[in-house]
Amino acid sequence: MSREDTAMLDRPNETAVDAGATPTAVELAIFNSRMESITRRMANTMLRTGRSGVINTARDFSCSLVTATGELLSVSEGFPIHMLRGADLMAQCMAEMHPVLLRGDAYLHNSPYHGNSHAADHTVIVPVVDDDGVHRFSVLAKAHVADCGNALPTTYMGAARDVYAEGALIFPATKIQSDYRHIDDIVRMCRMRIRVPDQWWGDYLAALGAARVAEREVLKLGAELGWDRFHALERAWFDYSEQRMIAAIRKLPGGRASAENAHDPFPGTPADGIRIRADVAVDPEAARIVIDLTDNPDCMPCGLNLSEGTATSGALCGVFDSIEPGVPANAGSYRRIDVKLRRNCVVGIPEHPTSTSVATTNLADRLVNAVQRAFASLGDGIGMADASGSSLPPSCGVVSGFDPRADGAAFINVVILGAGGGPGTPVTDGWLTIACMGNAGMPFYDSIELDELHQPIVVQARRLRTDGEGAGRFRGAPGAEIEYGPVDCDVEVGFACDGVVHPAQGVRGGGPGALAEAYLRRADGSLEALPGSSQLIVKEGESLVSLTAGGGGYGPAVERPPASVARDVVEGWVSRERAEAVYGVVLTASGSVDSAATERRRAGLAAGG
Repeated sequence: MSREDTAMLDRPNETAVDAGATPTAVELAIFNSRMESITRRMANTMLRTGRSGVINTARDFSCSLVTATGELLSVSEGFPIHMLRGADLMAQCMAEMHPVLLRGDAYLHNSPYHGNSHAADHTVIVPVVDDDGVHRFSVLAKAHVADCGNALPTTYMGAARDVYAEGALIFPATKIQSDYRHIDDIVRMCRMRIRVPDQWWGDYLAALGAARVAEREVLKLGAELGWDRFHALERAWFDYSEQRMIAAIRKLPGGRASAENAHDPFPGTPADGIRIRADVAVDPEAARIVIDLTDNPDCMPCGLNLSEGTATSGALCGVFDSIEPGVPANAGSYRRIDVKLRRNCVVGIPEHPTSTSVATTNLADRLVNAVQRAFASLGDGIGMADASGSSLPPSCGVVSGFDPRADGAAFINVVILGAGGGPGTPVTDGWLTIACMGNAGMPFYDSIELDELHQPIVVQARRLRTDGEGAGRFRGAPGAEIEYGPVDCDVEVGFACDGVVHPAQGVRGGGPGALAEAYLRRADGSLEALPGSSQLIVKEGESLVSLTAGGGGYGPAVERPPASVARDVVEGWVSRERAEAVYGVVLTASGSVDSAATERRRAGLAAGG
């Protein structure tokens, strides 16, 4: 902790702790470290024991610790769209549906109408109950399963008109264990509905094991500290986190701003796509931020609608992307942020049977982008440009079929071979492997060799995309080019690619990123353009070609240091022609900056030439 942090802790707490002396800065730092160690152990368990590649390679899981009253206390390093909001809502749902919670209970939850993100994210919730039968905390392990029983072999059904068209089993805080014993009826239901039951069973046990690890560690810590002291430290940590948020908001420029964004047209949406708006108000004196998302369209007959968890998490993600780093994300810092949603809104609170199949990526990305661009309009040095809209391109498709190398055994998995580029920020270029804003760069891209080992596919190409970046003082990431196809069989691939029509926008004079493109390469070498939302059979001898979208730029391109542009050209990310035409940087034959020619060229661009 910094001296400023320590000073905050040494101030009298505005909210008195329940028992014991006010925690010192050292005690609170140790307490936070202990909480983080518990969620890290959960995450390590998930990573090392999950059976699906989407879990054990891409790390599409999240682990959380929530108070008995439903306040988020600690999270592992994971996807913000999973964790910033939702764990608290699901824990509250469990407590409301099951008023008597006993040690040894466990619950399976994937209902987007009761706090979860979308149906493919199976969450195991375990109530932590002390020796006296008092519910003290809840621990949650969320994992994106490779198959959730959808009508089609994909976990992202952008064209699903409702939850019935999705076809997934929905579990609203359904009990799966009592006295540490499985309720086999639930297990049998999943094994009958899910295409790869043994694979699902391994992922289920990984999540359950992670939650039980956390339960054991919280009980151990409660015995060591005493529950009164444990809860006193919890309240003090929330108070400290609120003070950190207060300090961060007071460094922002005050005012109101709005930003709009648009998702590409999919089946069930208007012809020009889904247009959304984020209204942001910052009051530094009162130290409050309000994100108003109520002025948006109603839910639509497609799978792009956000759940309450992802809508709130998306707004919070935009806030945390726009303030100084280091503010803890928990119920304490959230006291200073108001996110306004409305029911039956495409970025609000959906009502059953609205489909939210793609709620963690596409429109969530557009929401995060709108919030952080609104912040950027309040002043230079805050906010971000748009990340690419290319959340689920063919290179992040769900591949499925029957593997001839394994006697025709069924397989299904999300391959993450490459996604869109990250946004330019006030201090750095876009992150090359961000995937999407709700993932925040957390998923690992697949090893080509492992993907080829686990699925009957071959990857012909994976490279960065030249001139795909949104130009700027700090440029967006350029996106990628990926090509892959089946080996000795046909493979079904589902994807829901945004960014084919609407590019990632720049801010404060930055340029847009390149649009995404998707093609099917036929056996004769010809290319057939594909729509953004597709479920198709790729035949032996064919391949998918995916050009992912680039991120938007931050600030005028002519303010980018010439040496940085020259380095981009050497790396092959920007062509010489674009360097001169857009950035105003002229290079010599050897690749060094021609300073005099660059000065003249930039003067001409500034004059409109």
